[in-house]
Formats: sequence, C-alpha cells, structure tokens
Amino acid sequence: MNQFAIIKEIFKSHNGMVHTSDITSKGIHNVWLSNLMAKGYISKIRRGVYEWTETDSMDDAQIIKRLFPDAIICMYSALFFYGYTDRTPNEWCLAFNRDINKKSLHIKYPNIKPYYLEPNLLDIGVANESINNTELKIFDRERTICDFLKHSGKVDREILNKAIQCYLKDNKKNITNLMKYSKSLRISSKVQQWIGVWL
Repeated sequence: MNQFAIIKEIFKSHNGMVHTSDITSKGIHNVWLSNLMAKGYISKIRRGVYEWTETDSMDDAQIIKRLFPDAIICMYSALFFYGYTDRTPNEWCLAFNRDINKKSLHIKYPNIKPYYLEPNLLDIGVANESINNTELKIFDRERTICDFLKHSGKVDREILNKAIQCYLKDNKKNITNLMKYSKSLRISSKVQQWIGVWL
C-alpha cells in the first residue's frame, strides 16, 4: 500500500478528520499533509487538524462535535434551532468555559462566535439535541431566553421581542425552569418586566 492510500485509510478510520500526530505516529512525514492540501485532497481546519475533502466532508455540526466536545450552542444559534427567529446565523454561537485556551478556538471553518462564561454558569439549562444527525450540547429554551434578556441592551430589540412571543406560544416551554434559571442568573426582575405581563 502506498503512502497516499495509507493516509486515506487513516482519515477514513478517524471519520474524515485527523491531527498531525495521527499521521506522524504511523511513520509518515507531515510534508505529505502539505502536498495533499496543495492537491485539494485535504483542508486545514486549524493548526494541526485536517479534514479529508476529496469526497463528502463533515458538516459543521460534526466538526464542532470533534473539535469542541464541551462547547454549548447558545444565543442566536440556539434561538434559530428552537424556531424563535427566522434569521439564519452566519456563525455558530458557542459557550465555553472562560478559562479555555483561546488559541484553540482559532479555526478557519466553520465560523464560530465564542461566548466565555463562568464555570458555574455553564451547567444551567444544558440539553442535548440532534443537529444534522449529530448530538450536541445546547442551552434549552428557558436558558436561551434568559441569556437574551440578560443581554437585552446589546441585542436587536426586534429579535428579542419575536423570541419572547415565540417562546410564550411554544407548547414545550417550562415557566418553572425559566423562573429558576432567572434567579441563578440574577435577572428575575428582567423576566418579570418582559414576560411577567404575559403569564
């Protein structure tokens, strides 16, 4: 088996994405990665991480799952997932522990917008949902609404108003959790101001 075939098998065994060490540990010089990139067989996602692109490549959700298994989908991306906005985000909004190595988030694709949170705030309202057949962590409906209310001065007022109206009409809403989260996030007064009149 020649080097190209060996490398292709390595990518296949790693579901289309490898680290440089996955190649070099097999005794293959990493110059092969540069050559395959130049010929369009692979592309660099970030330093030391490559994706096989000759055939069907992984979608955004799969890449995020592989690179950032602890990331939590939040803000506009979560809002879009729940159908609370019709504006398709042009980047993935992801919540991370504020102590994460920021350099690890520098990737060429997909576009991500990191939100750095206190560790104790990352566990509030985390759910698991299937996105494009890939299970990812995401803040649930109530946490998403709370996050938008918390940052109400920085977000588009039209988007916020529509999100609240959609949430209130959602049969899956959980007002008990909404109030519980609002206390933990210290925004009870905002929830009462924006949503209390509708309850």
